[in-house]
Amino acid sequence: MRTDGDVSHGQRGIALALASAAAFGTNIVSAQIAGMAGLSGPLLVFYRVFVMLALVGGAILLWRSGLSVPRRRWPALILFGISTALVGSAYLSSVAFLPVTVAAVVFYTFPVLVVLAEPLLTRTRPSLERIAVVLIAFLGVAMVVGPDWHGLDPRGLALALLASVAAAVQFFAAGALGETGTLPKLLWSHLMVLPVTLLILLLTGGMQPPSALALAPLAVLVTIGGYLVGFLWQVLALARVSPGPAALAFCAEPVFAVIIAAAVLGERVGALQYAGGGLVVAAIMTNVILEQKRVRASKLALAPPA
Repeated sequence: MRTDGDVSHGQRGIALALASAAAFGTNIVSAQIAGMAGLSGPLLVFYRVFVMLALVGGAILLWRSGLSVPRRRWPALILFGISTALVGSAYLSSVAFLPVTVAAVVFYTFPVLVVLAEPLLTRTRPSLERIAVVLIAFLGVAMVVGPDWHGLDPRGLALALLASVAAAVQFFAAGALGETGTLPKLLWSHLMVLPVTLLILLLTGGMQPPSALALAPLAVLVTIGGYLVGFLWQVLALARVSPGPAALAFCAEPVFAVIIAAAVLGERVGALQYAGGGLVVAAIMTNVILEQKRVRASKLALAPPA
């Protein structure tokens, strides 16, 4: 039977998802700055994997953590690792062919995909309320980033769409790894990210030595740091809340990105963007309320008759 502890557990999950979105919002702005210095998206992904593996390896040695993963969870873990590699490489590469605003709008179709697919892939019942909320959130995202659809390159659209589909797959795969320890998830998934990203770099001819990171050291540091923190919080969030509510929380990422871009890069924020941000915030708050109602309804349904 579910208890009030389940409600607070879900609330912590959504809070972690929002914190992760903020970290990733910082990450995309600094990745754009690094890209201007000649550092490609897959290259940043490749080197940040090394940092993640070093930190996770140190934590495993320090805490003497086990690395075992239940055999039945390995298919989900493999899917999680491959989708993680594709999300990072495809999304950060799409901005080489598209304006960041367009790439963001295409990529942030993934919460819509997650909410629509959730009833088919999990035991979650279909909810018209949640579909309406995610569409409102997506509209808010489109208003925040204010896309310029002129001169679109189909390569960029394909990469951003691939990243969106991979992100949806990543959320469901992570949700299927609930009882797997955090450190094994991080270690094994990034050991899979490494060869996938290396293959992409070799195929595109984008491999550069570590010394190339000195072209934009601060941007690289923020990009890697934002990713490390954001990914950890994302994994922790998806162990506490189902993919649909978590994906909706990630609609806040471009809002954070625009705020950070305005503060750091001096980009102007207009009334339409403020209104879009308000829609996203309202959608996330509604999402929290709907999740609390769902958990309480489940608790009542499972309670023994008086």
